[in-house]
Amino acid sequence: MAFLLEMWEFLKARKKFWLLPIMLVLLVFGGLIVVVQGSAVAPFIYTIF
Repeated sequence: MAFLLEMWEFLKARKKFWLLPIMLVLLVFGGLIVVVQGSAVAPFIYTIF
């Protein structure tokens, strides 16, 4: 949780709010790959990339 707070402070101090959507998309895709790893849906997810 400290990492998220520190990242938010960095974004706020440096006015780099445009990085927030990029980080969210990467987080969602990473979570999706971890969740479906080893399931029947995995081949369909990997074709996206």
